[in-house]
Amino acid sequence: MKRLFDNANYDFMGARRYAYAATALVAVAGLLALFIRGLNESIEFTGGTLIQVHATDARVNIGSIRGALAQAGVVGAEISTFGTDRDFLIRAAVRAEGATTDLAADETSRAVDAALKTSFGQGTYEIGRGETIFPKVGGELRRKAFMAVLLSFGATLIYLTFRFEWRFAVAATLATAHDIVLTIAFISLMRLEISLLMIAAMLTIVGYSLNDTIIVFDRVRENLHKYKRENLHTLLNRSINETLPRTVMTAGTTVAATIALLVFGGAVIRDFAWIMTFGIVTGTFSSIYIASPVLMLIERKWPGEDARGARALSGQPGAQPAPASAD
Repeated sequence: MKRLFDNANYDFMGARRYAYAATALVAVAGLLALFIRGLNESIEFTGGTLIQVHATDARVNIGSIRGALAQAGVVGAEISTFGTDRDFLIRAAVRAEGATTDLAADETSRAVDAALKTSFGQGTYEIGRGETIFPKVGGELRRKAFMAVLLSFGATLIYLTFRFEWRFAVAATLATAHDIVLTIAFISLMRLEISLLMIAAMLTIVGYSLNDTIIVFDRVRENLHKYKRENLHTLLNRSINETLPRTVMTAGTTVAATIALLVFGGAVIRDFAWIMTFGIVTGTFSSIYIASPVLMLIERKWPGEDARGARALSGQPGAQPAPASAD
């Protein structure tokens, strides 16, 4: 079977400035939205009580629930559907800072129950589980999530320094940081909820992007020794084209799975599927248009010891990349 993108010969490095413009546009728009609206943090980070409500009467919907709670003095509650249009999640602020978790959840549940009973009557709904996280616990979770992301960057830098050299490590780390920034921008633009599940998705994206970048860099390292007098612009293009079939097939099959989750997974996992889909596309994009150009920029400033002939000529694009067999 003829392989997809066999003998690919695209000038990826020549189009890097257009890629810079596209990624800058998304990043600026997302960061502006983040500055104006802030992040939509879940109850796990902000603290509060989460209550499940199942409606047995068609009159009970998001609008009527919000009105009933406001009339009863339960203000600032967030209401969303959960699975079906008859199941709702109500997020409300913690009412008693010094109370235990069970007491705070019970207190808010009683207030919601009383508000719904007054507006709709007994038997039109059912109160499900209620759980509370205090702001202090949410702050601790936020710090630990931030530390997890930082530690992943540190581990990436150390690993690539030992496997390749520090130039490759810095380029891969900056490309991964680019993916995290763009993912946060996307979350802000889409107004997705930041939860521990979303942090897990972002760490997964870090691993995916890093793996894709390592595949390209491993071929770059091989070609640096194989084509010692070829300028770096052409050599990077050659390496990206040689690994393109693997890159496209891996990204395509993974995105197909996340799109299936997005369409059929339901409300519980939809935000996770959005982040994974966007992150896989961004990780593939950055391994081609961010990691490799950054490596070329670093090599121009601080050329390495091996294959110095190729790196010394990195300033000129030189000849177009020769056709390369897919691997």
